[in-house]
Order: sequence, then C-alpha cells, then structure tokens
Amino acid sequence: MLKRGNLIKTLLSVGLMTLFFGCASTQKHESTGEYLDDTVITTKVKTAILNEPTLKVLQISVKSFKGVVQLSGFVDSAQSSAKAGDVAARVTGVTEVNNNLNVK
Repeated sequence: MLKRGNLIKTLLSVGLMTLFFGCASTQKHESTGEYLDDTVITTKVKTAILNEPTLKVLQISVKSFKGVVQLSGFVDSAQSSAKAGDVAARVTGVTEVNNNLNVK
C-alpha cells in the first residue's frame, strides 16, 4: 500500500513538472502566457493603426513576438511608414518596433 502511494506521488510530481516546463519559454519559443500577451499586443497595434486616418490598415501586416512588433507591407510614403512605427511604439506592451514597411 505504501508503494502505491509513492508511485502516485511520483507520477503526480512528474506530471506537474511536465506542465511547468511545457509552459516555459525559450529564446525562440513563447510560453502560453507570452503568446496570449503578444496576441493582445498585435490586436492593439492593428486597432491603433486602423484608428489612424492617414494609414491604410489592409496594407500593413503586424506580428508580435515577446513584445517586439514587426510591421511589414506597403505604404504610400516615407511619412506613412514613420507614422505607423510611431503608432505601434506607443501601444502598451510594445518593447521594440521593427519597421519593415516598403514605400510603393
């Protein structure tokens, strides 16, 4: 009976450790929480760009990874590219903006 109790405790410990390490992040992979945070950041940046009347949101792609936002796509001018970068940088949770927008 004592051995069965130890086996259950061991299995429970291994299971908890697996869950803990399975949710941990690495340099190239996000944890579940970080993924959700980045999804929120991406949505906020897209909304901020959409609310900026001088920018065409359909031509700008936004991706986030660990708080770093990447903008890509096409804009009509260098001023629009700079404006999109400024709008993205002001969003809460954004730590860095990689502005890869191309001027048509």
